[in-house]
Amino acid sequence: MKLFLKEHALLIGVQTVQWVTMLLILWLDGYPNMKITLYTAFLGFFFLSCYLFYHYYRHRKFYQRLSTPLASLDDSFQQTDQAPVSEALDQLLKEQYKFYQNQLKNLEHQQGEHLKFMDQWVHQMKTPLSVIELTAQTLDEPDSSNIREETERMKTGLNTILYMARLRSIEKDFQFKPVLLSNIVHEVNKENKRFYIRNQVYPKLKIEREDITVETDEKWLFFMLSQLIHNAVKYSAGKSSQIYIAIYEKSGEAILEVKDFGVGIPLSDQRRIFDAFFTGENGRAFRESTGMGLYLTKEVGDRLGHRIELESQVGKGSVFRIIFSEAQNLTTV
Repeated sequence: MKLFLKEHALLIGVQTVQWVTMLLILWLDGYPNMKITLYTAFLGFFFLSCYLFYHYYRHRKFYQRLSTPLASLDDSFQQTDQAPVSEALDQLLKEQYKFYQNQLKNLEHQQGEHLKFMDQWVHQMKTPLSVIELTAQTLDEPDSSNIREETERMKTGLNTILYMARLRSIEKDFQFKPVLLSNIVHEVNKENKRFYIRNQVYPKLKIEREDITVETDEKWLFFMLSQLIHNAVKYSAGKSSQIYIAIYEKSGEAILEVKDFGVGIPLSDQRRIFDAFFTGENGRAFRESTGMGLYLTKEVGDRLGHRIELESQVGKGSVFRIIFSEAQNLTTV
């Protein structure tokens, strides 16, 4: 109705000015029979109201459609009425829908090709890195350790790129199943053994129960925990020789916690720590930071339905928690 009144506001205004002007001219001229004149003006407004009512009633679906947002693209094919303007709008929306679908298919195809290329490229790069790593084992120290350290960094970067490429289609990659948290922790620690030794920061486990099991995707949870541990070790090196990895239950929820005693995160950075490419003060101090690790961890956690909590104090360290809801905590079932 508002749209209809806006469209006909000029017509209503012109008619009103026209009849008021005529009445003023007759009144100023001294026309004696003003009742007839007022009656004539009333009839004019009556016929105008009838026309507006008829026009609105006939085209009400058209105006309602223009005033209501589309719930989906398929709503573009809705028919309104047979008026020329309505038919022209229907045709325009159909053409725009087809154009949009073509553009969308092209973009999806390009994205698919890009992801396929990234996937292949990452795997191709891992092969020469493995060869370099094997070759480094035949060298004397410290050259051997230095080369393997750099190859590990490159592998970590390649894996980050791979996970970023898969993030858009992450739901298709999920495989939910019961996962024993203690097993995940041991696997991640085994994978990062040399990383711990190189940075002289070692994990200490605090497992409340060995049988705490949650429903999640094992591969993606491995990635999330690895990211949190890498950050904890990186920002603890030179300040503390230990990090704590804890598994426990609280209020029916299962919690996987990584605690470090490193530099901590400034309060001003904590609100943006999960933003893509945000490095903050610590990221600028530690040049290796890309600002993508915690972003990917949070994104994956949200898609899996796991909460991520952060507590941190500058100079005293940080605590990150992956929280599995009561429904995901299979230990209490």
